[in-house]
Amino acid sequence: MHRYVLRRVVMMIPVLLGVSLVIFTMMYFTPGDPARLILGDTASEAEVEALREEMGLNDTFIVQYSRYLKKAIAHGDLGTSYVTGRPVITEIVARFPTTMLLAMLSVIVSVLIGIPTGIISATKQYSIFDNMAMIFALLGVSMPNFWQGLILIIVFSLHLGWLPASGFYGPSYWILPALTIGTGTAATITRMTRSSMLEVIRQDYIRTARAKGQSEIVVILKHALKNALIPIITVIGLQFGRGLGGAILTESIFSIPGLGKLMVDSIKARNYPVVQGGVLFIAVMFSFINLLVDILYAYADPRIKSQYRRRS
Repeated sequence: MHRYVLRRVVMMIPVLLGVSLVIFTMMYFTPGDPARLILGDTASEAEVEALREEMGLNDTFIVQYSRYLKKAIAHGDLGTSYVTGRPVITEIVARFPTTMLLAMLSVIVSVLIGIPTGIISATKQYSIFDNMAMIFALLGVSMPNFWQGLILIIVFSLHLGWLPASGFYGPSYWILPALTIGTGTAATITRMTRSSMLEVIRQDYIRTARAKGQSEIVVILKHALKNALIPIITVIGLQFGRGLGGAILTESIFSIPGLGKLMVDSIKARNYPVVQGGVLFIAVMFSFINLLVDILYAYADPRIKSQYRRRS
């Protein structure tokens, strides 16, 4: 098991290197002069050129990328914000807990809605509930997050006045953003749960469990759901990672001071180091989430854990 985890960590290295290369290349060829942006339009050409030389912007692409990679790996230095002058990693770490909380809340909402709905749809296949659940899933997958967020604000904040429209200062502020991300994710989990459960409940061991006189709840939850969890865990892990990045628009709509809003504001201000560092940070977190999902497979299915032991 330990060798498997180590192997997965090693496999993450080329992925992260590739992400860093792609985002650095995009930022490198993006129009605009960082030195001019920092000094403003009133600065002379000599001052701009001196700052460019000081920042190493006159170096070749390879030299700049190698320097960036060396600082990021050796010191965790992702550069300095053009707007605030603070280290990028400091601004990311300050905003990330808010984004993480939003992603966790959205996953909780999606799991509480998606898994029970998927189970009932599978056990009541082609019933009215099943048809309604599939319609809900189709709408949830098709509906853009930013549009849904605006509708929720109009209904629950402007017309009904039940919930605040912006901010992230307490539980009442968390509901609308979590629903905005969570309902779309719940639709995907519903479809995957239903599909996986339909495949499992037709197996011989499910018929055997019923023949032994076990109650339907025990058969569904203990025998069927446990063996259907692998694809469901995969979807939940992917949706959690998607929540870290997909929360960008949601945070902007609800004025949530998280990593997503920081990146949107940085894009508007052409604050390239923050955008670059934010994307790389999310990629690292997404890779670790995928690693955690792979480890959870062993606890959901003992057969996978036994395979790890034999390989070790």
